[in-house]
Amino acid sequence: MRRAGHVGVLLHARILVADDDVALLDAVADSFEHFGADVTRAQSGAELIERLGEEGPFDLIVTDVSMPWMSGLQAMHSARSAGLSTPVIVMTALKNGKVATQTDTLGAHALLLRKPFALGELQAAAEKLLAAHTAAQHA
Repeated sequence: MRRAGHVGVLLHARILVADDDVALLDAVADSFEHFGADVTRAQSGAELIERLGEEGPFDLIVTDVSMPWMSGLQAMHSARSAGLSTPVIVMTALKNGKVATQTDTLGAHALLLRKPFALGELQAAAEKLLAAHTAAQHA
């Protein structure tokens, strides 16, 4: 059972979720909406960048790695280069170690979540990143 304080971190959080697998995109987005988050969806790396520019800022970005045109990692590295420090969860089913290394280069407010994962794991990762980012901003 979750403590009430944890749900509060997600309540009204603006979250951008990007995945080209529509079923997973909807499952992840619906999970966050269940906890009161305001979720925007993107189905490609290019759409992720568009949403960042048009609808940002976001409190959290959740992205798949393998997507058409531009991977989630490429999109997030571009966003980091532009100065965006938004926390990010990188989702992947890829087994190679390069994904972990590339995720690490996104900085302290980035986590890798390997598929398949339970929605509770996703929620815990989101809560951890949002709480740490908020604490860092107020330090």
